[in-house]
Order: sequence, then C-alpha cells, then structure tokens
Amino acid sequence: MSDCNHCDGLSRSRLLHRAAAEAGRGLPAIEPGMPLPAGTGLSRRSFLGHGAGALLAVYGSSKLGLRALEEGIAAAAGGAAQPILISIFLEGGADGLSVLSPQGDPLYTKLRPSLALSGGSAFSEDDRLRWHPAAAALATLHGEQKVTVMPAVGYTNADQSHFTSRHYWEVGATSTSLRTGWLGRYLDRVGVADNPLQGLSLDDTLAPALATAKVPVASIDGPDQYDFWSNRVWGEVEDRMLAAIGALGVQPTDAGLQVAGSVAAQVHRLRTQLVPFQNQDGKPAYTSPVAYPTSDDAFPRRLAGLAAMLAAGLPLRCVALSAPGEYDTHSNQAPALSSGLQLTTDSLLAFQRDLEARGLADRVLVHVWSEFGRRAGENGSGGTDHGAAGVGFLIGSRVKGTMIGAFPGLATGLDEEGNLKATSDFRAIYAALLEQWLGTDAAAVLPGIDSFARPALLT
Repeated sequence: MSDCNHCDGLSRSRLLHRAAAEAGRGLPAIEPGMPLPAGTGLSRRSFLGHGAGALLAVYGSSKLGLRALEEGIAAAAGGAAQPILISIFLEGGADGLSVLSPQGDPLYTKLRPSLALSGGSAFSEDDRLRWHPAAAALATLHGEQKVTVMPAVGYTNADQSHFTSRHYWEVGATSTSLRTGWLGRYLDRVGVADNPLQGLSLDDTLAPALATAKVPVASIDGPDQYDFWSNRVWGEVEDRMLAAIGALGVQPTDAGLQVAGSVAAQVHRLRTQLVPFQNQDGKPAYTSPVAYPTSDDAFPRRLAGLAAMLAAGLPLRCVALSAPGEYDTHSNQAPALSSGLQLTTDSLLAFQRDLEARGLADRVLVHVWSEFGRRAGENGSGGTDHGAAGVGFLIGSRVKGTMIGAFPGLATGLDEEGNLKATSDFRAIYAALLEQWLGTDAAAVLPGIDSFARPALLT
C-alpha cells in the first residue's frame, strides 16, 4: 500500500473501537459528548489457538450452554436458507468524488487542479461521472446490473469526526446514546440464543454494527485461521486429543467445572464445523471456483473463506468486515486511494463470481459504506479533507442496479464548507435493507425511521 498520512482522529477511533471490542481492557479517556462504541461492555469468551492470541471470540454468550449451542447451531444449519447481508467498511472516509469522478462537471478541475482524474469507464446512469480506473471491477458488475450506486449518501448536518460519524452508521441513527449496532438489534429481534455464527465479524475484533443486547455473535480472523496447536503433539495423537475436548463438555455438578465444560464444548463444536477450512501445508483446505487477488492483506482470503462457509451451509445471517486500504487521504491521495480501491473492488468481483459459480448469488447482498466522503476542493498536501456525503454501493444478483439519489453537481450541490450534500440518507437505505432484503420491520430496529421514504432495492 502507498504511504498516506491519515489524521490523528482516525488513529484514535481505531484505538477506541479496538478497546471496546476487547473485554476487560477498559476504554481510554474520551472527550465529553463523544459516543461510547457500540458493544461497549458486551461480555466475551475467547478461545485460544496456536498458543497465541484469541482466534475466536463469542460475544454476549454468558448463558450459552453445551446442549443449547449444539442443538441451536445444528437446527439453524438445517433450516430454511436465509438471506445473507454482508457489510464492507471503507475506513477513513473514502473520496466518492474520485471513485466516481465528475469529469463532466466544469468545476471539477478548478476545485482539484492536481487531483482531477481523466479517463476511466463511463458511468452509464450519469454522463458527468466516470469510474476510477482502479474500480473497473465495480464498473463491470454495474454493467451487468449487479451494482446499485449511491453517489451522494450521508445524512443531514454531517459530523466530520471519524469516531462520531462512524458511530452513527454503526448504530443506524444520529444518536450518541445507542450501545447496540443496527445489525445487532436486527439479530436480537430474529436471532436465537444458541447460534453465535448468526452474526459474524471477520476480523480480530467485534464489528460494532453487530453488537447485540440478547443473542451471541462471533468474531474470527477467517475460517482457515481457527485451529489448535500443541507442542510436540501431532498426527493421530493430536486428533484424539482434540476430539476429547468435546467430552469435557459433559455437564458436571461443580459450578466452576460447568463453566469450563461449556467453553470446551463451544471450542469443540466450532472446531469440528471449521475443520474443512483449516490450513494444510500453509494453504486453506477449501478451494474456490474462481481466482481471488493475491495479497498480503487478509481481505481476499476472508472473502474466499466466507464463500466456502456459505457453501457449507453454516448458519450465517449478517457478516461484517473492513476493506483494505487507507481512505483517510489527507495527503498523497492518488496512489493511496488507487491501491486500496483496486484490491477491494477486485476482491468483491471475485467474491460475486464465486457465489455465482456455487449457486449462492441470489442469497447474498453486499453493502459497501464509509463514514463520510471528502471535501470537493483539494488541500495543499496532495489530498482532500473530511467532507459530508460520500459514495456507497449495494452489490448482488438481485439488486435493481439503478442509482439511489442523484449526483447533485458541484455548482449547487456543495454546502457552505465545500462538501457534497447528501441526496440519499443511510438510514433510509438501512430501512429498505431490513424490510426488502431481511424481511423484518425496520421501525422495530431503527429509531425514528418512519419519516424516511424507502428506496426500492431489489428486482
């Protein structure tokens, strides 16, 4: 990745979110008025692998027992196929005016004398806009009507703090008081108390949007990374040792042993579910029908593993992960944005093709978002500063593939600070996703949502 100097606010946001997701660490001091991250205080059970850090964490599972876990996951996996929603976060505030650059707007080169782009694929829905060359994969899917674009998505009176604006998107409301994520509240409504895979954070920390109040959710680095290691034990002896973990879950009478047994049972159950995905000679045991980008970043590996998990019938409902790249491009924007955007969009194209090859594409919808966009005018450091409305995408075989909210133009579409005004609201998008894709009452999940008109998302 290219060197890009993000601001101190992004570093602090990362620190606070990581602290909130790691139970027992406590939060660093925060400024008055700043929201606590969603999921703060949620209990966590961690299961250790390779003698190192936590490779799997189950959150909100203090009452999850052996029998409930085994029966719940088995029942969920054997039930009717559920629609899957995948949330992809572009951390830092991605520059929508580069992802879809308004090259046909006469003010564009005036506002960005050194950063203005030229060329790239035409955006068929608005002849002023062109795709960033690094986003050619999205252009391909858009041409197949598998991408819905929100060229100016945000909310009124946009907050330009990474921490606060991200919090709003994570909780589904412009409120600093909510402690559960919008997807977490959906799972509290429709989920079960014995299936932590219903909400999966493909990361080493909990995605705040998945933070629940009632049901368990899980975090893993990837299905191929969940494994165990014992010093000088291998082969048949190791297999027998790992299989014996499950026997520890037989409920003893001692209260302390009951807790230990329950944890052991969860380890055993999830280990056996993920055995088909484990690394063999440094490579995942599963195969993909398509080629994913090769990278040191975990993103394409996680997407490939996710497709394999879905193909195996694991009972997932909502999945969250962060995209690669540095999107807080205050300086050195051109190479930094291109690098992250290329890997992100190429990986998403491979994931869509993977789902199509497996016959799963009609069940999966991907939502790509960022906490805000960038200012229309460039700064003096070869970058852009925090803005308001940004760009977002819905990707899948069942999306309408037509724009939600028009591009407002630079002459009349900027606010008094030179930031792009929103023409669609992220809360309306969430409401439509809940009702039209996930089939639940948005008003029961999102506070104050009744006043928002829902756009049509699906064919």
